[in-house]
Amino acid sequence: QVQLVESGGGLVQAGGSLRLSCVPSGTIFGINAMGWYRQAPGKQRELVADITSRGSTKYADSLTGRFTISRDYVKNAVDLQMNSLKPEDTAVYYCKVTTTDRDCWGQGTQVTVSS
Repeated sequence: QVQLVESGGGLVQAGGSLRLSCVPSGTIFGINAMGWYRQAPGKQRELVADITSRGSTKYADSLTGRFTISRDYVKNAVDLQMNSLKPEDTAVYYCKVTTTDRDCWGQGTQVTVSS
């Protein structure tokens, strides 16, 4: 079974940057979109950003301008560049791959932003 391998999380001070990366452990066919979601303690999981197979991107309204999603179509990897991080960005960040017949989720990577 293909797994999504996430990396790049960690602890950073407010105003700093982190880059998350998600790479499938094997080949996934029929990818429609890849994206990142996050879940803060006591809150529902929410969309951060996603990118379709055609390169169209969508961001949470509150994050536009600070976060940038990008995709490596050869590796089927998806990265999330996060700049000007704020304490409220603290959450577990999950990679998601949407295919023609299912959704695949990563196990999550913790991002903690200190004030």
